[in-house]
Amino acid sequence: MPDNIPNVQLRAWRNEHRLTRAELADRINTTPIGIKESLACDEERIRRWEAGEVRWPHSPYRIAITQLTGLQPEDLGFRPNRRGAGQLIEATSIIPMDALRAEADLYGTMELAQQLQASDVGTSTLEALAEAVDLLCRAYPVVSAATLRDRTQKRLAQVNGLLGGRITLAQHRELLVITGWLTALLGCVHYDLGEREEAETARRAAYEMGRQVGHGELMGWAYEMSAWFALVEGRYEDVVTSARMGQAVAGQSSAQVQLTLQEARGLARIGDRREADKALTRGADALAKLPLPGTPDHHFVFDHAKWVFYAATAYTWLEDNDRAEEHALETIQMHTRPDGTSNAPMRVADARIDLGIVHARRGDLDAAVEQGMAAFDIERRSLTDLVNRAGDLDRVLRQRYRREALAEEFHERFIAARRILSTRHPELLD
Repeated sequence: MPDNIPNVQLRAWRNEHRLTRAELADRINTTPIGIKESLACDEERIRRWEAGEVRWPHSPYRIAITQLTGLQPEDLGFRPNRRGAGQLIEATSIIPMDALRAEADLYGTMELAQQLQASDVGTSTLEALAEAVDLLCRAYPVVSAATLRDRTQKRLAQVNGLLGGRITLAQHRELLVITGWLTALLGCVHYDLGEREEAETARRAAYEMGRQVGHGELMGWAYEMSAWFALVEGRYEDVVTSARMGQAVAGQSSAQVQLTLQEARGLARIGDRREADKALTRGADALAKLPLPGTPDHHFVFDHAKWVFYAATAYTWLEDNDRAEEHALETIQMHTRPDGTSNAPMRVADARIDLGIVHARRGDLDAAVEQGMAAFDIERRSLTDLVNRAGDLDRVLRQRYRREALAEEFHERFIAARRILSTRHPELLD
């Protein structure tokens, strides 16, 4: 938890009832929901709650606490960190690779299965669905696109079933927002898989859901997806247009920051250095106004690391080699674990392409090809973006080192990857 504000209300309740932390944990475990869920609450978990290291426990714990105390979690000092319709539930303790398993565990509980079969939609169901959305979005950087597509489609089918049941207007709105985020995520993974038509259909649906409920950030992300698609497809004027339209509706949010950075990248692609620099500065200023995210690995959350990553590519396209190198190196450093693996392989691969281009411009062919090959060696979810960026490096190498064996070696690697992509996404290679 970023701020670690002690939970004095929970501690006060425990002291009032003269319970030790271990005794409170035992009582939580022996509530009806605790027995059914086989909760593993212990003294250390109580300590973390009281210290403020966890702002909002998982759904079964919240139900057990309410059963035991007769109070809502908010009345005991727990503080949901809201994003749209949902909460980020005890999320800071989950790393991205674990997010998909946590989401599966969530839906594997008897409690949720019973809720999903019921005709009524209770608060616990909505909370569990919102929690699932956040976990799926956190899995995006590291889980294969095909796996994430299938899991997201499964969750959408369950939510659509609830929308057809007996619900209030408020619940209908909450479910539409949840559906909107799931649909936006689905559009992203469709595009990563080269399923362009499906991606655009999902993007439009996400925008429409955001429009129906007046959710500016969701609408903003739908525009951001449009800008991203246009960037990959070389429609740079459309990138700028979509990014600016999205900023007009996104409000002060992560979507607004990412849209500003997409605008900067579109402007950099068309060579408008002055306006691109302005957009980068506006993006940094907007980011500074946002609270530090509890889950920066969430696909629809923008943080400092993402700004550095976007800026590296923008500076590369602007041929500002020194700043491009600085930001690319910082991106690699931030996302490389001590064992050499990456928690954001797509960003690291792009950063290596940026470094390769900078080295090529400076006359260091060996370093340029080494970085380019390293980008291809990184196991990443989306071949579309990598081939697009590798084409930038290939063009520089063939312009400057056409007769060199190393440049030809990279060109052959690029062509092989491009050939694979052409079977999935031929319209990008016309």
